[in-house]
Amino acid sequence: MENFVVSARKYRPATFDTVVGQEHITTTLKNAIRTNHLASAFLFCGPRGVGKTTCARILAKTINCQNLTEDGEACDQCDSCVSFNQSASFNIHELDAASNNSVEDIRNLIDQVRYPPQSGKYKIYIIDEVHMLSSAAFNAFLKTLEEPPSYAIFILATTEKHKILPTILSRCQIFDFNRIQPQHIAGHLAKIAGAENIEAEPEALALIAQKADGGLRDALSMFDLNVTFAADRVIRYKEVLDNLHILDYDYYFKLTEQLLAGNLVQSLLTTDEILRKGFDGHQFVVGLCRHFRDLLVAKDAATVQLLQVTENVRKQYLEQAMQAPMSFLLSALSLGGQCDMNYKQAKDQRLHTELWLMKLANLRNVLDWDALPAQPVSGTRSNAPAAPVITEAAVPNGVPLPDGAEKKNDSPQPSPDHGLTAQHPITSEPVNGYQSAPSPAPQPVASASTVAPPVAPAQQPATAMRQPIAMPARPASSRLRSTVSLNTSPVQATSEPSVVAVLAPARPDRPFDFDDLQTCWRTFTKLRLQQNDSATEQLVLNRQLVLDGTTISLTLDNTLQVGYLTDIKPELMMYLREQLQNSQIQLEHTVTVQETKKMIYSSQDKYNFMANKNPALHELRQALNLEVDY
Repeated sequence: MENFVVSARKYRPATFDTVVGQEHITTTLKNAIRTNHLASAFLFCGPRGVGKTTCARILAKTINCQNLTEDGEACDQCDSCVSFNQSASFNIHELDAASNNSVEDIRNLIDQVRYPPQSGKYKIYIIDEVHMLSSAAFNAFLKTLEEPPSYAIFILATTEKHKILPTILSRCQIFDFNRIQPQHIAGHLAKIAGAENIEAEPEALALIAQKADGGLRDALSMFDLNVTFAADRVIRYKEVLDNLHILDYDYYFKLTEQLLAGNLVQSLLTTDEILRKGFDGHQFVVGLCRHFRDLLVAKDAATVQLLQVTENVRKQYLEQAMQAPMSFLLSALSLGGQCDMNYKQAKDQRLHTELWLMKLANLRNVLDWDALPAQPVSGTRSNAPAAPVITEAAVPNGVPLPDGAEKKNDSPQPSPDHGLTAQHPITSEPVNGYQSAPSPAPQPVASASTVAPPVAPAQQPATAMRQPIAMPARPASSRLRSTVSLNTSPVQATSEPSVVAVLAPARPDRPFDFDDLQTCWRTFTKLRLQQNDSATEQLVLNRQLVLDGTTISLTLDNTLQVGYLTDIKPELMMYLREQLQNSQIQLEHTVTVQETKKMIYSSQDKYNFMANKNPALHELRQALNLEVDY
């Protein structure tokens, strides 16, 4: 029975032209060989499985080839090439620095460099994983690397360039290998599948290429795994999903459709199905964020090319991108980034993920994109004017609407959280963890025919700040967003003149006493304890308060407590001002360093303590010429 050879070894490139995805390096090396501009030391660095050692061997083989082709490739027929292919060349030495990293190993290599090649022009030394050499070995290698013999060439390869000494880097010609693009890996796998008489679906090969993360060796290992699984020698997309344990695109598309429809129940059931299949929750969060990014990319023809997917999947992205508003995708990516960063710190990670999905499902109500004009997709622009949307709160009864405008009920709904949780108008995130008091009901907007005449400054009443201010009509190209409600849609002006009113909110400051302050302060302390179980923070919040008018003062013990107070001060001030309805509240602090008692440990400390209490003891010691026993 013939021994099986893995594809990574069987189809290892033997010439520069067969190297995949590193054309910028192979072209430079071939030109250097053709023009005889070879450096004495090369450094190949980059991630694993991208061809560093392979290019080093091809370079070593091509340098000593006796009959180079016109393209600068080795002939594979001369004595040097034949001996290299048979691993019997005396001019090419390969050293694994991971297992030979001592000074003695480098000294042995330096001793070999002294002898010129018996046949051929150059002696090439390939040192793989060179970053594993010890500092002493690097220092022993410096002089030889700086002034090598004319016939010696060193090729160093590493995955961690930052671990190499700068003195070594300055003596080498550095080549940075890139991660191989998924389309290049998929094309290479398709060639190997054709050579092995294996049928493979293009989607399956593209999935393997994406899973490889730019490493061709990893892609070939996964290719062999799926070939072994396929008894009929057919690599199918569904089987690759199961073998590599990858979450399918279909789940992301289905979950996005449910979130766009605001269907929270089905989105939670879909997430439960994903987790029950054994997929990692954090990878699911990252994958869904990546899906939203791809949808955002698919919204414009200039960025569609950034999608590294097959043609069928690309069509799905384009179709779903037409259904997903830009505001939803940006908000989903913002919330997804927060979920990703806080996932590891969450105590209940599944609940943390489900809360993110709940916010995404609620974005439809928060953003109210049904009232927004349809956004063009793939770089197209629509010049058709959209009908403006006017809220009932902004137009009183009896005032006619402009032509083509809709009247929308936008009265504010009471908050069920009793003023404890507010939502951002874009991301629906809690604002600093708390919510201000409910906004006052919007005042009706006067039309152009009902605007009162201006009043002289001396005759203006005290409530003049609350009167609507008449503004001229904006041009048709501008958009005005109402600030009355979170769900107000953008308004486009029509050809008829109109008047838009801007309300200047003003709320008188309400007086409060020390009992009101203590009640509000304790409530905030309990809420912070639920959010952040920090003993030092609770110690700061439980200090004795002093109220002087609207200025709150407290005393701290050290600068550490000052840092904690500084972190929570913006949130605390906003909460106090909103709950006590007074914008003049200020918070001051002073630091009083407590005196620490010096502990008595040594005999000298005991003597000093007793001598301070009774000075006669010091006189007795001097009279008797005594010393303290240490």
